[in-house]
Amino acid sequence: MIQKILVLGGGSAGLIAAITLKRILPHLEVSVVRSPEIGIIGVGEGTTPFFPHHLHRYLRLPPKDFYERAQPTWKLGIRFLWGERSEFPYTFDAQFATRFTNLPRNNGFYCSSSLKDMSLSAALMARRKAFVRDPQNRPVIPVSSVAYHIENIKLVAYLEWQASALGVLIEDDTVESVQRHGDTITSLGLRNGGTRHADFFIDASGFHSRLIGNEFAEPFISFSDSLFCDRAVIGPRERLPNEPIDPFTTAETMDHGWCWRIDHEHHVNRGYVYSSAFVSDADAETEFRTKNPAITNTRVVHFRSGRYQRSWIGNTVAVGNAAGFVEPLEATALMILCAQCRTIADSLLDSLGQPGPLLKDVYNRFMAARWDEIRDFLALHYRFNSRLNTPFWIHARANTALHGAQDIVDFYSENGPSLLAKAVSISENDQFGIEGYLAMLIGMNVPHAMPHDPDPSELQRLIAHQSAFASRADAAISVSDALQLIRNPRWRWTP
Repeated sequence: MIQKILVLGGGSAGLIAAITLKRILPHLEVSVVRSPEIGIIGVGEGTTPFFPHHLHRYLRLPPKDFYERAQPTWKLGIRFLWGERSEFPYTFDAQFATRFTNLPRNNGFYCSSSLKDMSLSAALMARRKAFVRDPQNRPVIPVSSVAYHIENIKLVAYLEWQASALGVLIEDDTVESVQRHGDTITSLGLRNGGTRHADFFIDASGFHSRLIGNEFAEPFISFSDSLFCDRAVIGPRERLPNEPIDPFTTAETMDHGWCWRIDHEHHVNRGYVYSSAFVSDADAETEFRTKNPAITNTRVVHFRSGRYQRSWIGNTVAVGNAAGFVEPLEATALMILCAQCRTIADSLLDSLGQPGPLLKDVYNRFMAARWDEIRDFLALHYRFNSRLNTPFWIHARANTALHGAQDIVDFYSENGPSLLAKAVSISENDQFGIEGYLAMLIGMNVPHAMPHDPDPSELQRLIAHQSAFASRADAAISVSDALQLIRNPRWRWTP
């Protein structure tokens, strides 16, 4: 029976894993060994709503502590400068996979020409507003249905504090040896602190994948036939005086990939994800700095997109980048990490600390499917982005393998934005769902065989819905105002 867990790695992955296990299984002894030689990678600082839901709903960690220590800003979605349209919003609420009550067709059928104000979040994003007001004119700041922009250093500092408060032991040392019998690891030999024994090990060692990839030599499945980008040049800039804080991430098409913009309270983080097969590091930085002349220091991060064939072997499970990685186009890193940690905790809870081979096999198949779904969804972004005709984008449109997304694209091509695609080809566990796929297919103006020509009365009803969203968004508050509000000593978070 598992009684003692050792987490290898003290970045966000290792600390979230430790916090999750200790919070759900408080009787277990959980410790973290982190190497002082490994820094924070910092590729992508955005989340999806899965992350706050994991912290504040599943783990029931107080939002007050998180906001005081991690100091996040909010993210309602992604503003895409992508495809034929000048821009389009990808939101975390329902724009297209829904139907306004007095219209005969799903919303997606009314978006061939304009995507204006098709949901409340879309209306807020268009006006750079964060939160609407309730009937008493009070701003509504949700706890777990909105995503975050977080600075990694502040996030890790919060996670360290929270882990220690829960009784997790954290020590700095470097693993020099691994002792095991077959698939069972018994202990880790440390450079300075001797040997650490445990019944169960979490490999959160990042791209090093010290246990699953290095020790067990588990085969790595590359996603390079769908995702061609393998590097990112990253650099911050100071926020300009009176510059509004965007409540969304911006993803902008570049000659050899794409560039992100993530707004923090005091600075703006920019990054250019690109393919080294099409541009050198030096030329990529030149293009990046031309687009962002106020950028200060930059650094280049190398990565490979893919996953290990299995992430649970014997008494060891890999999480985060130690299990797999895809580029940060939809900010999926913390999303899949939370899914991993929750599933591990539930597995240990349900098996009474004695997980058997079938449970491990189910976990491996379940998580492999989640990784592959991310690959398939991101592939869609590259296959149909017709914004530029550079060699990279010509290659991406011609050669991006869609894998599991092919059925969805075929169904959409024949039937348009029908919600039946959900039943035909999207798993109930898919992290993006039919809404995510429709947002990208409609946003990029991918053609289909079922266009709808609404009559004047339909258009009037549609405009009425859009106007209602616009009116609420016009009266909403900005990110800056919301930050001031939650820092008022009289502010109370709703449980």
